[in-house]
Amino acid sequence: MGLINSTIRLTMLVAMRQDLEYKIQLVTQSQMNLAQSVSDLMEAGVNLDSDSPRLKLLQQRQAKLQVLEKRLVQQMNQYKARLDMVNTEIESCSAMRDKNIQIAFKY
Repeated sequence: MGLINSTIRLTMLVAMRQDLEYKIQLVTQSQMNLAQSVSDLMEAGVNLDSDSPRLKLLQQRQAKLQVLEKRLVQQMNQYKARLDMVNTEIESCSAMRDKNIQIAFKY
């Protein structure tokens, strides 16, 4: 019975790992898009006067994008921490499954 439970648990953990890896990939892609947006804003504001209302608007948008970038970094760190925990549990579950296989098929 332990073999079946550990196999089911391992399958569930692998699915969780894949989900977290996908989420990390999405956050990374969002960070890249955000960096491009910040770069575009910087280029747009190069030729503007320092007292221009458009420049101030661009600076406000840039500040909002920086806040968003911080949130993405926090989310990425959370996903990576969860992924580390899942990987540790996968190792533990694999060891338990291997032990159950040895016990079940011992002659």
